[in-house]
Amino acid sequence: MSQTTPCSNATVAPAASAGRLLQQAPVYVIGIGMHRYQFASDTPYVPMGLTAVREALADAGVAWPDVQAAYVGTSAIGMATGRVMLRHLGSTGLAVTQVESASASGCAAFREACLAVASGETDIALALGVDKPGDSRRAADKDGLDRLSPTANIPAVKFALMARDYLARHGLSVEAMARVAVKNHGNAALNPYAQFRKPRTLEQVLSSPAVVGDLTVQQCCPRGEGAAAVLVASAAALDKIGYAKSRAVRILASVATSETLGSDTESAAHALVRVSTEQALAQAGVSASTLDLVELHEAFSIEELIYTEAMGLCGPGEGAAYLADGASRIGGQCAVNASGGLLGMGHPIGPTGIGQVAEITRQIRGEATGRQHAGARLGLAHMIGLGSVAFAHVLAGWNDAA
Repeated sequence: MSQTTPCSNATVAPAASAGRLLQQAPVYVIGIGMHRYQFASDTPYVPMGLTAVREALADAGVAWPDVQAAYVGTSAIGMATGRVMLRHLGSTGLAVTQVESASASGCAAFREACLAVASGETDIALALGVDKPGDSRRAADKDGLDRLSPTANIPAVKFALMARDYLARHGLSVEAMARVAVKNHGNAALNPYAQFRKPRTLEQVLSSPAVVGDLTVQQCCPRGEGAAAVLVASAAALDKIGYAKSRAVRILASVATSETLGSDTESAAHALVRVSTEQALAQAGVSASTLDLVELHEAFSIEELIYTEAMGLCGPGEGAAYLADGASRIGGQCAVNASGGLLGMGHPIGPTGIGQVAEITRQIRGEATGRQHAGARLGLAHMIGLGSVAFAHVLAGWNDAA
């Protein structure tokens, strides 16, 4: 149901209203920062998060007191994560909101920051994702209902079944799916912020230990930790701080939606990605064929094949060919997961969606040294979260968004 109260808080606006807000009041990414994704360590979350924030502040050329609101995406650390961490930068009285939406926590925080700026509530806002592995207790395990199967809530089983069905339906071998991991580990090897920095051959991917079904270890992302930060600002703020507009990346669309029932012809996951992408592209006034960059959720290799089809980058059943032909590589038609994706870049949960935005921003600016996709001008950041929810953002360079 749409919000009908007189409250002017843009963070509760439905998708169509969000699109109108972003068109009427442009919002720009002005600063990005990261703490490298890594395996669980003794490093506290505070220095990881502050590393990302300080890098974003330096990138934007703004001081901490200039930031008026912070939205912190995290899934496993606990209550008041943002305030505990950000007070080390100074107690400035800024608004701090914690956001959790499983794997989509970071992009949910990013959306809140964008809409806060678009609404006029603030001029400069921080979207920060930070996480460390926790106890992984899910609300679905505490709903008081018995499970039909002990594997009902294990994502690896769900995607292994999805993979088995997809490969059989299209007459594909397991190699077709494993090539996703080869590409993305290769991209991650070029990314200094990635958890995995080694390229993998097809033979190595296929011979890594089996997890479930046809999925091997190197086709499944592990939990990690790390942080990512993005600063967003209004056009007025850019003028006020004297920001070089050639480096500003505009948010053309922001969409949030959740799963509907599947059908005999389309799974719920496919429909979720298709609909959210269609809504985001419509908001931005662009088509899938014009995208230069896509960062998408491929916690399991099969997802990239299915989602490139759902997003309209290629036709039904063409995901494997799209990959094999090189269309989704850096330098191809549309670089998919140039960062290395969840398989190579890593998936620390809270930071993941914000890290996608940072990668697209870096690429559009032409600053992705060693893995730059030539002519990058328009990108889609798309994440899904357990539940299932989806968030989609379309970003463009200053000149291309004008």
